Amino acid sequence: MVQLKKLTDNKKKYIDLLLLADPEEKAIDKYLNDCEVFYLTENEKVLGQCAAIEIDKHKCEIKNLAVCKTMHRKGYGKNLIALICEYYKGKYTSILVGTADNGIEFYEKCGFKISHKIKNFFIDNYDIPIYDDGVQCIDMIYLEKKI
Repeated sequence: MVQLKKLTDNKKKYIDLLLLADPEEKAIDKYLNDCEVFYLTENEKVLGQCAAIEIDKHKCEIKNLAVCKTMHRKGYGKNLIALICEYYKGKYTSILVGTADNGIEFYEKCGFKISHKIKNFFIDNYDIPIYDDGVQCIDMIYLEKKI
């Protein structure tokens, strides 16, 4: 059975997962302490992780969401999103997530709609070029879902 669990002490316990979605540890360090951190398990095996932060009293943002590479395309990412949305339902009215161009389709399939874009985000905020499936990440695309 798939379960969502919350990390309460060592938020970097599954840093290998966090680094799948955000490849610079110093970038993760900028937000992780202020986030609630969750992980997805099935039969005691950790399958994915999510870090989310409050933006204001109406919105929160998924700062990091990743599923083990061996578990991609098996529905665990959608399941993790659904569980996070359920967790925050009633506390916030919407949830945001930022991604590069390659991530848009996944989040749209999860019910998110494009909200806004930050031009050159990945160039301005990372020391090295960031690539997703061989494509350099340039702009941060924000998507929003009502919950």
